[in-house]
Amino acid sequence: MSRMTFYVIIFLAAVFTAAVAQILLKKAAMKHYDGFWQEYLNPTVIFAYILFFGATLVDVFAYKVIPLSLGPVLEATSYIYVTAFGAVIFHEKINRKKIIALGIIILGIVVYAVFG
Repeated sequence: MSRMTFYVIIFLAAVFTAAVAQILLKKAAMKHYDGFWQEYLNPTVIFAYILFFGATLVDVFAYKVIPLSLGPVLEATSYIYVTAFGAVIFHEKINRKKIIALGIIILGIVVYAVFG
């Protein structure tokens, strides 16, 4: 495995981790809380923000090797993860517009991989 491949894998793991954090925040937002502080200082929200912070640190670490132009392309995979999580966890419907949008995202990633 090349050095670049290793850093791409850890970058994608960080993107996946950030997507998990987004799902945790949505689950927390769907609950009713008695007060302002309970809404923002509960274990789920705190853990989600810790995950976001960790993912950001990993991204910064990965940018030591990954070209700056590749980062947003890899970051775009988060739309795929979040859509899949939404369908599986929240039973959100994946309509034709979402499929087309995901197809365009995937096409962009492929174009960059082939021609970038």
